[in-house]
Amino acid sequence: RAPMAEGLSAYLGNKWLQMLGGTAYTAPGAVYIGLHTGNPGASGTSAVSSVTTRMAVTWGTAAAGAVAESNTPTWSSWAGTNGEVVTDISAWDASTSGNFLFSALLAASKTMATGDTIEITSLSVSYSPIAA
Repeated sequence: RAPMAEGLSAYLGNKWLQMLGGTAYTAPGAVYIGLHTGNPGASGTSAVSSVTTRMAVTWGTAAAGAVAESNTPTWSSWAGTNGEVVTDISAWDASTSGNFLFSALLAASKTMATGDTIEITSLSVSYSPIAA
């Protein structure tokens, strides 16, 4: 796969920067995670898994420049391509369509077989503030 960095989308980065100029950004009511077989790319639409259902993720309270998931997004009873290798995730502000927020490489890839379950058990977003 081509070496592209995962991370913050241009959409979300621009929304955050616009806040500095006084333009309000309304956070999404929910965030949804999609599965990928490679780097999702700059638009979050590359290497989409054969299972296209996005699962909701909820977040704890942010502290010291980090926030972690407070639930476990789960895809059970895999009905996608047998032998598909899931390597990355994308985050969106809608369960279908919507705006791409960020992407991440999984700590370990998962080869899926019919009937398998895949869970995102540890997901956090962080930045390095000057002082926490």
